[in-house]
Parts: sequence; C-alpha cells; structure tokens
Amino acid sequence: MIRDSGKWVVLIVTVWIQAFTGTNFDFSSYSSELKSVLDITQVQLNCLSVASDMGKAFGWCSGVSLMYFPLWVVMFMSAFLGLLGYGFQWLVIQRLITLPYFLVFFLCLVAGCSICWFNTICYVLCIKNFTTNRSLALSLSISFNGVSAAFYTLIANAINSNNDTLYLLLNAIVPLLISALVLIPILQQQPQPQQQHSADTLNLRDSVVFLCLNILALVTGLYLLFLYSLSSSSLTVARVILAGAIFLLAVHFLLPSIVNLKEWSCFTLPTIFTLVDNNDDNGLHKELICKEGNDVRSNGSVHSMMIEKSFCLVSVLEKEKITMLGEEHTTKMLIRRWDFWLYYIAYFCGGTIGLVYSNNLGQISQSLGYNSETSSLVTLYSTCSFFGRLLAAAPDLFRSKTQIARTGWFAAALIPTPIAFILLAISGTKTALQLSTSLVGLSSGFVFSAAVSITSELFGPNSVGVNHNILITNIPLGSCLYGLLAALVYDSNATSSGQSIWLREMSMCMGRKCYMQTFIWWGCISIVGLVSSFLLFLRTKQAYDSFERNKNSNRIQGN
Repeated sequence: MIRDSGKWVVLIVTVWIQAFTGTNFDFSSYSSELKSVLDITQVQLNCLSVASDMGKAFGWCSGVSLMYFPLWVVMFMSAFLGLLGYGFQWLVIQRLITLPYFLVFFLCLVAGCSICWFNTICYVLCIKNFTTNRSLALSLSISFNGVSAAFYTLIANAINSNNDTLYLLLNAIVPLLISALVLIPILQQQPQPQQQHSADTLNLRDSVVFLCLNILALVTGLYLLFLYSLSSSSLTVARVILAGAIFLLAVHFLLPSIVNLKEWSCFTLPTIFTLVDNNDDNGLHKELICKEGNDVRSNGSVHSMMIEKSFCLVSVLEKEKITMLGEEHTTKMLIRRWDFWLYYIAYFCGGTIGLVYSNNLGQISQSLGYNSETSSLVTLYSTCSFFGRLLAAAPDLFRSKTQIARTGWFAAALIPTPIAFILLAISGTKTALQLSTSLVGLSSGFVFSAAVSITSELFGPNSVGVNHNILITNIPLGSCLYGLLAALVYDSNATSSGQSIWLREMSMCMGRKCYMQTFIWWGCISIVGLVSSFLLFLRTKQAYDSFERNKNSNRIQGN
C-alpha cells in the first residue's frame, strides 16, 4: 500500500461528495412546477431561490461546528438538513401535504444550509490533507460540484424522464446515500506525514497524479456533455449512460494507485506540467519572517505602480494593501481590508450573478419559447461550470511557464460574463441562449473554484473555513437583489403584454422583452465586477511577485 495513499482517497471522497451535493444547480428544472403548485408570482418564486442561497449566509456555522464535532458528524448533519429541506418540498409539490408559503421559504433556507455545509467539509478535507498544492486539490474537488445537475438529470431520466418533480426527491435522498457511502474512507483515512520521501520525489509523484486526475475529470465532463442529451430517449439508454458516468467516478479511486506503482518510477513529466508548491505553508512562513528585513514596497513591480498611479483614487488603492501571502486574518481584520471589499464586489458582481442566471434559466427559456430545452440548458450550464472550475487549476499546472498572479486569472475569468449578457440582450435565438449559458457557466465556475484558493492565500489557510463563508454572504445578497430585479421586470412585462398568461396569482410572460432589460442591467453590473477584480489584481500583484521571488531564492539556496 502506498504510504501517502490516504490523502488521495480523501481527495476522491470529496470529489464524490461534490458531484452529488450541488443540488442548487437543478432549481430551474423544477421551479416552474413549484411555481404552478404554489400559485405564486415570479417575485415570490425568486424569494424561494433567494432562500436557498441565503443558507450560505449561515455557512460559518459549519466552520464553527467542525471545531466541536467530528467531521463525519457534521457531514451527516448536512445530509439530514437536505433531507428535511428538499423532502418536505417534494411532498408539497406532489400535493401530499399543504404548507403555507413562509414554511416553504424556510425549507428552501434549510436546503441551502445543507449545500454550504457540504462544501465547507470538502474545503477542510482538502486543506488538511494537502498542505502543499492545496489549490490543485481544491480545484479538482470543487469542479465536480458543477456536474451535479448532469448527474441528477441522468438519474431522473433513468427513473422517469417525464417527472420534473423527481429532482426534489433525488435532492433529498442522494446526498444522504453518498454520505453513508463515503463514511468508512473518511473514518479510516487521516493526513499522513511525508517525511520518508524527498521533496523532489513528492513533487514529481503529485504532479503525475494531479495531471492524470485532471485528464480523467476532463474526460468525465466531456462524457456528460455529449451523452446526457441521449438519456431522454429511453430508460435503457439513460441507465447505460448513468452506469458509464458512475464507472468514471469509480476509476478516480484507482488512478492514484496505478500512477504510484513502481513501474512508473521512470516516468518523466514534461517541465510545463511540473507542479510548484506555491501554497507550501513553510514558504508562506518564511515570507512572513522576511517581512521586517525586506522593504517589499520598494521591491514591488514598477510597472504595476505606474498603472495604479494612473487612477485618480491612487491613495485608496495604496491604502493598507496586502504585501504578503498567507497572513492569518481574524474576522475583525478581514472586514477592515480594502482588498477584501474589492474581492467581495468582484465575486458579488461576477460569480454570484452567474448563479442567479442559472436559477432563472427555467423562466428565461420558457419566455423565449424553448420550454422543452430547460433541462438541457441547466445541464449545459452545470457542465460548463465544471469545466470552468477545472480550469482554475491552470495557474498551478502551468506555473513554470506563466507567472501571472491568481487574482489576475480571476479577473480574466470574469470577462466572458458581460459578453454573454450583451449577446442575450441583442439576440433571443436558441444558439445565442446556448452560447451565453456556456460562457456564464465557464466564468462563474472558474470564480467559484479559484475563490477558495485566493481566500486561503490572501487571508490565511487556517482561517479559510470562516473567512470564505464570510465572503460568500454576497451570494444570498446578490440572489435577492439580482433575482428581484429580474422578477420585477418579468412581472411588469407579464402585466402589460398581450401575450402574457395569468393563472390566478401566477403570471407567465412570453417574448424577448421579459428579460431584455434584466440582461442589460446584469451586463452593466458584471462590468463593475470586472473592474473591481482588475483593481484587486493591481493591489495584490506585488504580494504574489514577492512570494515568487522568496520561493525561488529559497530553492536556489537549498540547492
């Protein structure tokens, strides 16, 4: 048995957890049915979506719970929250019970807590088991959260493709079953010391394993992207495709052991893929020690300073900016940082708006006359989000060839979002809708994945469980504001349009104008996020450059 195989088992366990607990991605698949059963307006439906996202505002509770309870206990707490939240919603949508609107709102809130708690568990597992290369582990794990909708679509089609309410039942049961499945590996595997191997050997071995896992993840994503559409043709085809997808997930458990066989000892990895331990705690610690002996401001990038001084708010940009990576931040320190608020706005106006778009996909496709394409669009968004999350590993996989700060990659990832909304505002064709959905999925997926590593690097790895959950409080806020904007525009057009349909309190708007104004507003907001992310890059570039110089200096001295 390979001595360090335990950490790889834990990583694959987080992959399985993430793959089956991204239940918020399939909201659009049953939102229209939920709206019909409850006889509510678009604004009220948006409030239910906000309630699910609002659960993330209580994500810090999971970080606190992990301080007092074993990880497996918190995992099952998450599963039972989902069982309660989604289970009762399924009973309501099946008309087996009747609940007032405020209780359904509460159930959505509980379900949102479940999702966030599962995410925190995966973050903690990756960070504890990969003190080096943690960003690669996080990226791989988080990426599979993006394919949850594809998996749930396959499972639903394998049971009954004509029953949209089935998604709620699956959301309630599947995470609990997965928690029971991965319980034994989590109980048995613990982080193990790696002192018996040289750093170079570990670096090469980890490089090979991570590269192979990312290639296998890419194959899994392509498999789901190109074959999920066939799953609606018949139960047999759906079950075969589902079996193939589960097999690909199972192969992830075997791959690290195969790569680590002695026969692979002669394998030479191309230099471009050699990992750099940019998240090494020792490296971060050395950089912190060197703070007093080095004037990092004077050694910063001259080019970066010249760019910053071209802004009229240069005094604000220079104020208390982060000059080193890895410094632990308490909550009080965090909220006083200008860098944090730039980061918060970039996430709020970038990744969050993409999530709100996915929540509205059901009504968007319905208003444009593509109601039958809703499930396909949800799966397309989910799968592209997966590829975006997987791309978040690029800064580490190609570190030897590109020295761009991770915040620079973050800013670049936000560029497709305003382009997508401009395209939607210009054209209402099916092709434009599919292309825009793909762009938004790629962009938001990268943001969701890269953000965890950025939070760890800028504000400290030990505090990431709490600090990242503070960051994502922007999700319920954005879900409320952006969703309310979309709902008000939708309902106003449903009222004034001669093509609108009213069923008691429930309104249905048809035509491009139902969301055109919303797309224009969302496009402008996403540009604000892009500008904020660029300013964050300018402020943090010096810290990343300083860290790279110290790391290279330490490597030369070690040789």
